[in-house]
Amino acid sequence: MSLRSVVLLTVLPLAAQEYFPPPDSAGGWRTLSGAAQIRKTAGMDLQKLDWAFEYASRTSRHGGLLVARHGYLVYEKYYGKGNREALPAMASVGKAYTSIACGIMLSEKHDQIPEGLETKVFTEKYLPEAFPLSDPRKAEIKLGHLLSMASGMHGEGGNPGFVNFEPSVKLDPAPRADQPLDQDQSALRTPMWCGPGEGYSYTSQSPHVASIVLRHLVGMEMQQYIDEKLAKPMGWGQWGYALNRGDRKLPHTPGGADTAIRSTDVLRFCYLILHKGRWGRQQLAPAAYIEMAGKPSPYQKHAPFSLMFEVNQDGHVAGAPRDAFFKSGGGGYGVVVVPSLDLAIYKMAGSDQQYGSALTGIAQDYKYDGSRDNWKPAAKSQFSDGPIGTDDGLRRTIEMVVAVVVG
Repeated sequence: MSLRSVVLLTVLPLAAQEYFPPPDSAGGWRTLSGAAQIRKTAGMDLQKLDWAFEYASRTSRHGGLLVARHGYLVYEKYYGKGNREALPAMASVGKAYTSIACGIMLSEKHDQIPEGLETKVFTEKYLPEAFPLSDPRKAEIKLGHLLSMASGMHGEGGNPGFVNFEPSVKLDPAPRADQPLDQDQSALRTPMWCGPGEGYSYTSQSPHVASIVLRHLVGMEMQQYIDEKLAKPMGWGQWGYALNRGDRKLPHTPGGADTAIRSTDVLRFCYLILHKGRWGRQQLAPAAYIEMAGKPSPYQKHAPFSLMFEVNQDGHVAGAPRDAFFKSGGGGYGVVVVPSLDLAIYKMAGSDQQYGSALTGIAQDYKYDGSRDNWKPAAKSQFSDGPIGTDDGLRRTIEMVVAVVVG
């Protein structure tokens, strides 16, 4: 599907029944009052939403659950340090923002990258700082590979290598460079475990390389680009990235992690995707790109992963529609879109560290009552040990929210 025909910021006719929430500073999302109105207007069961929230609250120390359906903020509830005004580091959920930013870039800068996702980016034109290449196979890596975890670059933390949906290679942690590398070089010189397109292994370095390409083509940091193309037109409040790493600050926007965005604005991001990139009368992101992000990717044949989103067309999340797609993040976060149900979900989550303003450098002015200081992870079930994992917790939350839909 070509992105050439998409013109960003095009003024579009707005159907009479379509709704896009104003900024919170101007009134924010429209809401519904009480179980009867929620059932009648949004077709959802409030008691079952409370059950989904209760389950979500067992998956992380802090967080919340926000649900939008038919243009209404149907549910918004928090626990621990979860709060509308909180700006926690959202871990790998940030990869979804990198993807959408790249989609915008591909349309806006089409003349500079005419082959789009088919572009082999490890060239002097797009990634001059990658030369000499640390592995000759990198010359075959396409942008689509980078955005679908199919680059062949080594997964972080010993993540396994999948081939044909099966974990076929147990990858040891990637070997460290002889000398510490900077943020960009550590991504560009990530070792290869297979050739491009030959397998799936999850690594934050892959979308960071994509963000370097974006930075070169648009002439600004990705955070600035997202601010200009999404945050300002949609009316986000205060937001940023977690750039602080102890005594050092990352020089560039991390393409693989750590957006820090107010919860109702995260839901706006999901709502934008639900509307295929439209916001009011503006086409902020290419509809064609978002269409591709929600379906299995030609670049990734080894896992249900497409353009930084997990896709459910194979039905591996059994209780969710096949068109659901989502992105999880360490600590239990998740952004979810279910087009067939006109449904958007934000599972807010996180640890004490993720809520610390030291990570973002942004002061946060809201109170926390200490109620989760002694919280301990719940076991998955009476039959298994250990806490509920990030992906398991998100997938089960999706299933529970979907089950809330009654009409």
